Amino acid sequence: MSSYVITIGTLIVIQAIAVCGLNVIVGYAGQISLGHAAFFGIGAYTAAILSTKLGLSFWTALPLVLAISMSIGFLLGLPSIRVREDFLAITTIGINFIVEAVFRYVPFFGGALGIGGIPRIMFFDIRLKGISFFYLCLGFLAVTQLICWWFTRSWASLACYAIREEESAASAMGISPVRFKLLAFVIGTAMAALGGSLYAHYMQFISAGDFSFPVSVMLLSMLVLGGMGTLWGPVVGTVILGILPELFRPLVDYRMLFYTVLLILVIRFQPGGLLGEESAMRRVLDPILRRSKG
Repeated sequence: MSSYVITIGTLIVIQAIAVCGLNVIVGYAGQISLGHAAFFGIGAYTAAILSTKLGLSFWTALPLVLAISMSIGFLLGLPSIRVREDFLAITTIGINFIVEAVFRYVPFFGGALGIGGIPRIMFFDIRLKGISFFYLCLGFLAVTQLICWWFTRSWASLACYAIREEESAASAMGISPVRFKLLAFVIGTAMAALGGSLYAHYMQFISAGDFSFPVSVMLLSMLVLGGMGTLWGPVVGTVILGILPELFRPLVDYRMLFYTVLLILVIRFQPGGLLGEESAMRRVLDPILRRSKG
């Protein structure tokens, strides 16, 4: 593979990890989040600071990155989960703008110049870059998917599904909406932080603009296109929306318009996404899978 293909593939895999986290929040727990790029950025900036200012390696810093990001996600999630629907969407947008402003204007985070000189990831004295970094990201995506698979089969997911479908009824059955919404929010935050950490070490330079509101819209578009609440939908949506802008590079300035129109079309004609329960693709694939099994 050429270095161009490897670069695009690596960025798609990193974004897929963040979109999987968004799927836990939006798809499984039914919380509208329009500020996921903030948590992607918190992971990236935490990893960058720990590696450039404290000299920690990626592997030493990763547990700290996840712990710090989950703590921040917990604190930011507390006020967010107490509001619903439109108010929740506005709250998460506000979080995205606040986090971006902190990165941009606080000198400790590099200000408008960002943070550069982020070291490559070392693995047994081997500096990972190119195809080896792609395989590392692919391994983390597999771990993320495994966690999502485990989550969908846990009692916590049943509680989240109940809250997503009818919060009042779930609450009447003794399920705590605050507890399980917060659990989904923290898990989604951790996955976004993992993606952000990989992004920082891959790009070796980050700035506040990398985690702005349009990035949140892009991540949500990938999830909606693939299918919210499905296991493979986030990956499929990320791959499609990761490749299309490269195929139509002259139209890259109209990317936000494209994402907006795509969201409207998907919500209108395939509200469950490409892999949703009632989608056209599922109606084609399900009989084929059933015949292959039996």
